[in-house]
Amino acid sequence: MIVDAHCHVWPDHIAKAVLAQRPAGLDGSFDGTLTGLLDTMDTAGVDRACALAIANKASTVERTNEWIAGVPRDRLVPFGTVHPGLSDEANLRSLRDNGIRGVKLHPLFQELDFADPRVLDLMRALADDQVTVLTHVGAGGDAQANERGAPAALRRLVDAVPDLVVVAFHYGGYHRLDEAQQQLIGTRVLVETSWPPSLATLDPQRIVEVIRQHGVDRVVFGSDWPMTDPGAEIAAIRELALTPQEQHAILGGNLARLLQL
Repeated sequence: MIVDAHCHVWPDHIAKAVLAQRPAGLDGSFDGTLTGLLDTMDTAGVDRACALAIANKASTVERTNEWIAGVPRDRLVPFGTVHPGLSDEANLRSLRDNGIRGVKLHPLFQELDFADPRVLDLMRALADDQVTVLTHVGAGGDAQANERGAPAALRRLVDAVPDLVVVAFHYGGYHRLDEAQQQLIGTRVLVETSWPPSLATLDPQRIVEVIRQHGVDRVVFGSDWPMTDPGAEIAAIRELALTPQEQHAILGGNLARLLQL
């Protein structure tokens, strides 16, 4: 089974406008719609995927969660949204009402700061409710945004909330891999493999070293669709000097176990 931890989707009438803004300075490779994601999964041989929705404002959390809750759950696992502008109770109620057991955080687009006491309290509430957290970590925005989601900031957060289950995208530090290795690699967090525009732009020997330093059982595959092609990213994983067992664990086994698929 191949499971993709990192697929953004938007309603059809929103997707084109979002991608036209070139999020994180990247051009989309696909259209960002639900139909587009399912078609891409079929082409790339992806069995299941995490469908991610993000509310940039507190006022859009509820309708965002209502929409993502409606994805076809035989193929997709909905990951909803929370926002520190809402109370912990309101965030949890929105997730529970929509049957959502995981959330995506994005410091760049939500103006969310890992060091914010409100975020710390919210993460404690999510941990108590056994909600899995996927998060962007590292660069991709302006200097202030990059610091909000820096690897060191996430390290302080997970140390403060030891029961929180966190998957740190981009090996724990997009364009900040040195810091990620110092702060997150080798810790209890899970890390994900995407590096748009492609994992193939990184030194493959270094990536194998990072994976093994961290522990293969805590590494999960993600593509960052629609910014990358999952088929090409799967091929990049398979071209790394990993054993077949290690590739199987990363491409789906680890995430299937985490999400009880």
